Amino acid sequence: MIEAYGLTKRYGAKTAVYNLSFQVRPGAVTGFLGPNGSGKSTTMRMILGLDAPSEGRVTIGGHTFRQLPNAPRQVGALLDAKAVHGGRSARNHLLCLAQLSGIPERRVDEVLDVVGLREVGRKRSKGFSLGMGQRLGIAAALLGDPQVLLFDEPVNGLDPEGIHWVRNLMRRLAAEGRTVFVSSHLMSEMAQTADHLIVIGRGQLMADLPVQDFITQNSVGFARVRTPDGEPEQREKLTAALVESGGQVQPEQDGALRVTGLPLPRISDLAHGADVRLWELSPHQASLEEAYMRMTQGAVDYRSTADQRAALQAAAPHGYGPPAAAPPGPGGYPPPQQWQAPPPGAPAPAPDTAQPYSKDPR
Repeated sequence: MIEAYGLTKRYGAKTAVYNLSFQVRPGAVTGFLGPNGSGKSTTMRMILGLDAPSEGRVTIGGHTFRQLPNAPRQVGALLDAKAVHGGRSARNHLLCLAQLSGIPERRVDEVLDVVGLREVGRKRSKGFSLGMGQRLGIAAALLGDPQVLLFDEPVNGLDPEGIHWVRNLMRRLAAEGRTVFVSSHLMSEMAQTADHLIVIGRGQLMADLPVQDFITQNSVGFARVRTPDGEPEQREKLTAALVESGGQVQPEQDGALRVTGLPLPRISDLAHGADVRLWELSPHQASLEEAYMRMTQGAVDYRSTADQRAALQAAAPHGYGPPAAAPPGPGGYPPPQQWQAPPPGAPAPAPDTAQPYSKDPR
């Protein structure tokens, strides 16, 4: 189990993490979410003893990381997949880590098989793609068969098959009773992988609860209702009945109705009482991404704006750019093109080196 108590980290005048307390329990995949710059990587570095907290403490199994005997046998981590000597082969990289921790050499080949790199294990890692580097980083985390695992963006650069493999790997590790702590920006992937969520914003805890509870508390479900397309009076009659009963009704672009504030059985009873036939009555719940965006919208530090392209729309200097359109000549035809002198200081045009036209001597 990972436990943080009042964890705070300052870099000079900047506070990256403030008074953060949470628990990551074994037997579940815990997702670690937050906008860019929220302090996720800093928190993971403090868990692994790479950064010292300014205040508070964080423990793994009741001990700080530096107090753990032979820590690589108990804690595995992937923070930076590029933290590899490019001149070493994948196998030699893992072999060095294994020898430092007293891990048998045969374990190196086992984890290469697990991550699918056995065939390229003797190739230098500097030629690896981003996805292959991620697999090598995961192999290093699994090397000591640890009970606690931390992954920072583990699916970055992986193809769909690799993402599916990582998802199943995380869930299998948790099913074995291990503690799995995963940071990611892919909400759709977290929705399928994580059991529990810890969400931080600007270094402070915003949520610590199961995935489904997080979605329920930070979104509004709605019912989608559709009446026969060719009978607009049915749609209007149902809308009036729903609004009169306290529902909120919004039309959808495809002609359906989005209804909030009323449960599905009540909507069905109202439609029956108004003698309105329904073609569709279905519940809809917001996705994890929608719930996450709603919660963290006030904790985002970097916001994009529309590209106004103002710098590209400035008036061209005199003499450059297309000339103003001249009025049509006689008969409505455009006037002949007039030569314009270049502005003072403009470079002279390159001489025409094309060969003059000559008639075919044949």
